[in-house]
Amino acid sequence: MTGSWPLIIALWGAGLGAAMQYAKIAVIFDLLDGIYPGAGPVLGWLVSVLGFIGILLGAVAAMLVSKVRYRRSLLGALWLGAAVSLGQALLPPLPVMLALRLVEGVSHLALVVAAPTLIAQIATDNQRGLALTLWGTFFGVAFALMVWLGRPIAIGAGIPVLFALHAAYMAGFALYLSPRLRRLPDTGEVMEISLRTILAIHVTIYRSAYISAPAVGWLFYTFCFVSILTVLPPFLDPSHRGLVIGSMPLVSIAVSMTFGVVMLRIMAAVRVVMIGFALSALCMIWLFVVPAGVLACLTLAGALGLIQGASFAAVPELNATAETRSQANGAMAQMGNLGNTLGTPVMAMSLAGWGYASLPVIAGFAFLLGLVMHILLTVLRRNA
Repeated sequence: MTGSWPLIIALWGAGLGAAMQYAKIAVIFDLLDGIYPGAGPVLGWLVSVLGFIGILLGAVAAMLVSKVRYRRSLLGALWLGAAVSLGQALLPPLPVMLALRLVEGVSHLALVVAAPTLIAQIATDNQRGLALTLWGTFFGVAFALMVWLGRPIAIGAGIPVLFALHAAYMAGFALYLSPRLRRLPDTGEVMEISLRTILAIHVTIYRSAYISAPAVGWLFYTFCFVSILTVLPPFLDPSHRGLVIGSMPLVSIAVSMTFGVVMLRIMAAVRVVMIGFALSALCMIWLFVVPAGVLACLTLAGALGLIQGASFAAVPELNATAETRSQANGAMAQMGNLGNTLGTPVMAMSLAGWGYASLPVIAGFAFLLGLVMHILLTVLRRNA
């Protein structure tokens, strides 16, 4: 199974299902008021509540799916995600829908920890950079699919149909992957879970400039990615709004899979991430000067593409063992969920108070912080 591209691509496809758990709500956000009239700001939690489990248990998830327990975690997460989406297709009352989104967060967390760890394990040394760059596109691809296909389905056939199709997607990948992952050993040490263990794992991860580095940068990336795609559309010209929002993830993917892959062959993954943050910050200056400029939006998407793939490629580059890689992926899940959870509410509140100008200012500051943190962690690694 080592070096199996069909299996690697299938695991990436499972990751698309995890990203769709965010995207399926984000792309129909403006339609939800018709289902839950009068809910107002509470609707924003339908996007962000998915990340609560990841914030609390990201590092613990890494412990649970570490070593050789990836198969059970991945398949269980796919089946759970399918069941939850079926429940959402019934359009239950808002409190129940919020509870389902919270449960869906368990599925999301397990997928985003187990899948990239499995990909890193299966890929050969020569394949690993490209394979993890491909994995890094999963959010962008999922959002593009939901913009181009999911939203039209929701508008034409109804939101329940969109949720039911997502359930079928998750179940389909569970059925496909189950026999193919069976060849992996699925036994190993069962680690005790206690408050002391949880705290010790967090200390281990975040004291290490190697394990924590990809996650620290990922926090600032995710803070901006979902929030920008969610709040930017009203400021774009309606005549090309759908085209721009649908194209941004595709441009991000194209840059990640071309320039990003080439750059990873000639420089360290962290250096590629840092270049991506610097270019993204410059793009926010551009968007401040030219509000909602189409070319600036697409250029920003390209810069974000460098951060996407290289962040995941940095995990095995900085961490040599399966255990530390799993911890790094767990930290990325934790920080990614924190960024996704905070990003949209913070952006929405700032836009309500200060208007469009707050978007490039806040996002630009976040990109600069991502760059600065990577510089500081690089210095710490050199000194160590």
